[in-house]
Amino acid sequence: MIREVWPALPLSEWQDTCITLGRWLQIAGKVRLKLAPMQNHYWQATFYVTSRGLTSSPIPYEKMTFSIDFDFIAHQIWFSTSEGGHASLPLRACNVAECYRDIMSALASLGIDVKIWPVPVELPDQLRFDQDFEHSAYDAEYVTRFWRILVQTDQVMKRYAAGFLGKQSPVHFFWGASDLAVTRFSGRRAPAHPGVPNVGKHVMVEAYSHEVSSAGFWAGLGLGEPAFYAYSYPEPPGYSSYPLLPSAAYYHNDIHEFILPYEAVRRADSPDEMLLEFLRSTYEAAAETGKWDRAALERQG
Repeated sequence: MIREVWPALPLSEWQDTCITLGRWLQIAGKVRLKLAPMQNHYWQATFYVTSRGLTSSPIPYEKMTFSIDFDFIAHQIWFSTSEGGHASLPLRACNVAECYRDIMSALASLGIDVKIWPVPVELPDQLRFDQDFEHSAYDAEYVTRFWRILVQTDQVMKRYAAGFLGKQSPVHFFWGASDLAVTRFSGRRAPAHPGVPNVGKHVMVEAYSHEVSSAGFWAGLGLGEPAFYAYSYPEPPGYSSYPLLPSAAYYHNDIHEFILPYEAVRRADSPDEMLLEFLRSTYEAAAETGKWDRAALERQG
């Protein structure tokens, strides 16, 4: 069966699954956050797109490493260690409390004893994982669609990233808001970030310690539709009104970000090129209005 490269993903069709999956990913993400050595901007906590789903990549634990992989083809969570140990859990309809218990049990079966703060971040509610019997939906088809969009977005973002010589993040998946993102840095310090709800202020201050132009994709919880986004921190004067491409993109005054609806991309004659145009145009908006040293930061030719 040949699947669409850019499949339909109406939020209304899988919103409950999106919310539940986001909390499951936070459980695994907090394990990595707890054990991995600190890196700038908390990059040690992120996940990465794979040919089957999302991975924690190797996480250090005592004298070994282990990884947690979400497989969105077989719909399993795989746990493996550098000592040859392995365990798995099915991805299926079950509540967050059960998933939390099962993930911790699977890790314990591999000799990994880790305790995390069992409270979600970057979400409107802070219902503890071990007390969350409310969120339990899992629509495998829509999870696979979401992942396939991440796969294609990952490829386009890596093409975009190839043109920058300055400091730049990997293309990585932030499990707090379930978004795939890539970030470029001007090299200059930024004012202390004021913080966001349900995230420690010190996290945001570290994450935005320097000026950035960041772009990504998320399913659109809170926006109402899946979309690509871009923003600059701090936002320079004139950024929001900068002439932008493609024409389907716009500046969202409430969230202070440029938005390109996913549906516009998937229906385009050349979706990859439309997304690449958006990434380059929003970076240009940040670099020009923010007076970045583009000659030093960009690859020529």
